[in-house]
Amino acid sequence: MLAIAQGELIQIFRNRLVLVTMLVMPAAASAFYMYLQDRIPFLDLGGVAAILVFLVVTMGLYTTAVTTLASRRQNLYLKRLRSTALDDARILTGLLLPVTAFAVAQTAVVLTVLSVVAAPPERPLLLVAAVLAAVVMMIGLALATAGVTNSPEHAQVTTLPVLIGVLAVSGWVGFTGAEELAPLKRLLPGGAATELVVGAWNGGVPLADSLLLLAPTLAWVVVAVALAFRVFRWEPRR
Repeated sequence: MLAIAQGELIQIFRNRLVLVTMLVMPAAASAFYMYLQDRIPFLDLGGVAAILVFLVVTMGLYTTAVTTLASRRQNLYLKRLRSTALDDARILTGLLLPVTAFAVAQTAVVLTVLSVVAAPPERPLLLVAAVLAAVVMMIGLALATAGVTNSPEHAQVTTLPVLIGVLAVSGWVGFTGAEELAPLKRLLPGGAATELVVGAWNGGVPLADSLLLLAPTLAWVVVAVALAFRVFRWEPRR
């Protein structure tokens, strides 16, 4: 598994498009939102933090994971790996470990910078739980999307619905809060995790109520993984 992860890490640094998608675009968008935070009054600090988290886990993790899996399927690397002694879980873990580690590290850096230039989160541990829940959810959605993605080029199209949808939900909850239409916002992918990040950063919400927001996010993980089991393919579609 570690050998697979090491090989993927080398491929990431060799592929300029992947580097731009995974590192440059989320970092640039994060810098833009930090710039706006002091200049637009209605931008809540917790909402900005949530939007930054989802910029990284969608643009940096989700799209890169889908592209990686589609590429490895197309060149028959997935098929060759499956003929080894490694089970499916270890193969996928090895393939996705580098991009996941990059996304987590980048999220940590972005949120640390935000806490320094603005204000630190009220509940850091709850913020960590929210970020990890968002990461796991996006990995599950990436596996499901990769199942219907024929090639790396096709990934530019298949990732758009989830990418735009999750970012839109994150922005909607982050900008407007969850006071209105709370059940709908929490049921949408990313909505509950966004509210959890906002609550962790700003405080003021009872801890028990905050932890309940993990349930919708984990439910999306279950849905995504179940869908991935049905549609994921180890060989190119004919």
